[in-house]
Amino acid sequence: MRFLSIALFLLFLLTPPAQADHGLSLDGVLKYPHDFKGFDYTSPDAKPGGTLTLHAIGGFDKMNPYILKGSAPDFLEPLVFEHLMVPSMDEPFSQYGLLAQKVEVAEDGLSMTFHLDPEARFSDDSPLTAEDVKFSLETLQSPKAHPSYQSYWQDIVGADVVSSHVIRFRFRQANRELPLIAGEIPVFSRDFFAKHPFDQGDLTTPLGSGPYLVEDVKAGKVLTYRKNPKYWGKNRPVNRGFYQFERIVLKFFKDPVVALEGFKAGEFDFMYENNSKQWARDYEGPKFTQGLIKKETLPHKRGAGMQGLIFNIRRPIFQDIRVRKAFSLALDFEWSNENLFYGQYTRSTSYFSNSEMAAQGTPSPEELALLKPLSKDLDPAVFGPVQLPPSTTPPNSLRQNLREAAKLLKEAGWTLGADQRLVNGQGNPFEVEALLATPAFERILAPYAANLQKLGITLKYRTVDPSLYQSRVHDFDYDMIVNGFEQSQSPGNEQRDKWHSSSADIKGSHNRIGIKDPAVDALVEKIIYAKSRKELVTACRALDRVLLAGHYLVPNWHLTYFRLAYWDRFDRPKSLPLYYSPESWLMSWWMK
Repeated sequence: MRFLSIALFLLFLLTPPAQADHGLSLDGVLKYPHDFKGFDYTSPDAKPGGTLTLHAIGGFDKMNPYILKGSAPDFLEPLVFEHLMVPSMDEPFSQYGLLAQKVEVAEDGLSMTFHLDPEARFSDDSPLTAEDVKFSLETLQSPKAHPSYQSYWQDIVGADVVSSHVIRFRFRQANRELPLIAGEIPVFSRDFFAKHPFDQGDLTTPLGSGPYLVEDVKAGKVLTYRKNPKYWGKNRPVNRGFYQFERIVLKFFKDPVVALEGFKAGEFDFMYENNSKQWARDYEGPKFTQGLIKKETLPHKRGAGMQGLIFNIRRPIFQDIRVRKAFSLALDFEWSNENLFYGQYTRSTSYFSNSEMAAQGTPSPEELALLKPLSKDLDPAVFGPVQLPPSTTPPNSLRQNLREAAKLLKEAGWTLGADQRLVNGQGNPFEVEALLATPAFERILAPYAANLQKLGITLKYRTVDPSLYQSRVHDFDYDMIVNGFEQSQSPGNEQRDKWHSSSADIKGSHNRIGIKDPAVDALVEKIIYAKSRKELVTACRALDRVLLAGHYLVPNWHLTYFRLAYWDRFDRPKSLPLYYSPESWLMSWWMK
């Protein structure tokens, strides 16, 4: 009986994701049955009509969001471009068919088959076929597309067109997450891109299969989406209750402060606020007290990932871990939270914050089993208590932290010159620049720069135009930037793009730090090819320890709720999803 139990256990580990023909689930359970009518976080009372006006910061100069060059406007996905399947916002990682009417995963986990909805059409009324899906996969895996897509779908080794509406994907090896990753592929018209080169990056009106058309474009200023009256998928269960607005207008602002004033003046309808000062001080006035504008916080269960002031370790000045530790010691989060953030934030202590993936305490036996074979490439600190960011909560103090930082800098070869500035052995001063995309962060960096100045370090910070910022980030042309590393409820292939050596030198990748570490590479592979939820959690916690011990960034902070304000023109579903973004749930609202 013991051998039978072991055999059954091994069979469980090799079993692909639980599936029905209408959906896939990584955790083994699908909430919604085959005949479900709509998601619980939508409403049957939703009614069509009206115009939703939103805003964005910056501008746009292209209409293809899947290439590296240029800036695309928000909401092209999912309003114009659709995916084979769509995620459920109240399950950790489940998908239900959209363009794919049915899905089958092979028993050995090495292939899957999508049966496309024969009713699926592009907005020019041309049929959406398996050839379009094959073209889309091969295009996203090619140099024409943004490099992050090549990494994300690299384990799909080929696509076979079985018939006009049936396509089979072949996988490099069995991976529980890969069928769901395949379901995330957006589908493009092969005929359209035969006439319009995929990578040309201009303002050509895109052709997709989604619920909206691009109606009007004022380059860099205003974009108008209009509901497609012939939209093929309006009765699909995953769409019921969504996309009620006749038009969605996107207005572009250069400055977030100006945008907020525009919102209060009625220029657009909805704000998702990221600035604690603005939330505490600027969302007030007669229109709020009269109830014309609603202000509220909404909870969520999304993992917070990690946001931080990251070091570009491609720069020699940040290749010494003692220097990176010193920078972390100079940030007084507790002071900033009290004096700048109105006590709203929680310090991020993990690359998987607000998640069971976050490392805690000392490594578990299961984590040690992954870490010990990598010990020659690991800092010994990895095997002790998890490396938490420095604190000034008593009995600790900023003065104490700065003393420790000064000691580390001296050990790293930096000494104080006659003008109390740090210099290296060649007499070069310690000067770095933080590149910013918004002036809102300048008030946060000012006290931090003052702390660094006490150590003899000059930190300059500069806010640049969003398009220039994006270009410099794509080219890794910065010393430091504020960067967020979002995490899903089930981390997987996207970890390659964030941390793996293979992405460090690819312009446009999300390996913004420039990490090239064999131990990190090995743990990323363990995450991707985990055979169970338990294995996945263990591998994520092990990776978390290694990243934290590398001191690759100065950890910032996060919220466990969203800060929203909107004009009182809308009704919305009564049920709130668990794993959502404000913009995604907004698509289930409707005009009163």
